[in-house]
Amino acid sequence: MAVGWAGDNAVNQQIEDSLNDEIARARKNVPAGESLEFCEECGAPIPEARRKAMPGVRLCIDCQQEADKQNKAVSLYNRRGSKDSQLR
Repeated sequence: MAVGWAGDNAVNQQIEDSLNDEIARARKNVPAGESLEFCEECGAPIPEARRKAMPGVRLCIDCQQEADKQNKAVSLYNRRGSKDSQLR
């Protein structure tokens, strides 16, 4: 049974939208293309094993770890949800 303006499937739709947003964000951050031989941040050589393991790698391990720390802050609430769904 629907309450207010929300449809019968509103909760499932919010969950699905949140998952789709997170999947899109993760896919956007996956490296693609040709790997660089030298880090684009510090210029250090990128080992061949790393370039083969991660096609499209652009950063050395140290710079990648720093970038991962900065990107760790992720919004953990459903932007499309109602005000009540955002309460923790």
